[in-house]
Amino acid sequence: MFKKNVEVRKLSEKNIIQVGSKRHTAELIEQFYTKNAFPNYEDFETIYDVENTFKKNKLVANLKRSVGWRKRIIEVGSGTSQLSIALAIGTNNEIVAFDTTLESLRIGAAFSERHGIDNCIFVNGDLINDPFLEDYFDLVWCSGVLHHTENAEKGFKTITKWVRPDGYVIIGLYNLYGRMRTVFRQLLYKSLRKSKFGQSLLSLLDPVLRKRVSETRKQAWFRDQYENPVESLHTLDEVLQWFDASGIEFISSIPACDTSPFDYENIFSKKSRGNKATRFLSQVLMLFSRSGSEGGLFLVIGKKLN
Repeated sequence: MFKKNVEVRKLSEKNIIQVGSKRHTAELIEQFYTKNAFPNYEDFETIYDVENTFKKNKLVANLKRSVGWRKRIIEVGSGTSQLSIALAIGTNNEIVAFDTTLESLRIGAAFSERHGIDNCIFVNGDLINDPFLEDYFDLVWCSGVLHHTENAEKGFKTITKWVRPDGYVIIGLYNLYGRMRTVFRQLLYKSLRKSKFGQSLLSLLDPVLRKRVSETRKQAWFRDQYENPVESLHTLDEVLQWFDASGIEFISSIPACDTSPFDYENIFSKKSRGNKATRFLSQVLMLFSRSGSEGGLFLVIGKKLN
């Protein structure tokens, strides 16, 4: 799984491995998420809660069905690893939860061990340092991560090395247009953060903070969205250029490049790349969608060419 020149260290926890060293930006992000684990677990949360949460997510539910059996899957930037655990439940796939923050992985690993999940391992390291073998994984999932690295394009080029030919890569990034509502709230918070009204006002404006979820989840979301030390914004056209330069065939995106509805039943069926006008329109329309109100994340799915 790992390159021969990478230092591999097994920790006292039987299912956590550390690999290589970490660059400054990765250390900065680790310090942040050590204090602010994301998305974290509720005290009462069980494996059934995790599974049911992702069953309600149409993309993840159909991904789990579509990816098949005996596959190698890595979640890059797994945080407390709910998605990795959900993908492991009831399958014989080999799941790797990979994150730069050791304490987040410890939370996920402890939850996994308590519930008898034995096909998910937890790896702590810096993705920019490229610790994994090339052409090893059948699927690389990396959502909400690259925009927190020192160089998102470099990070993308790294993770695409890890997926085998005909394997798939799914990335999620903050959108330049779709995240404008959050950017506005960030600016508002920065101007009012010394005031006792700052966070209270955000609790009214941010739809996630208005939901009936626990204070633990609210604080995890608040800090991730408004106090993260590293963040960048991207576009569909930019990511398509990354795909072309890295030998990744575009399959589909959310929102769709041609503004058509996404086909959740056939997530690996090839869709149109649209044109500059339709791609711009689909991103602007994110402002008026749930995605735009809750962070402005867009997803792009690709397939590695032979």
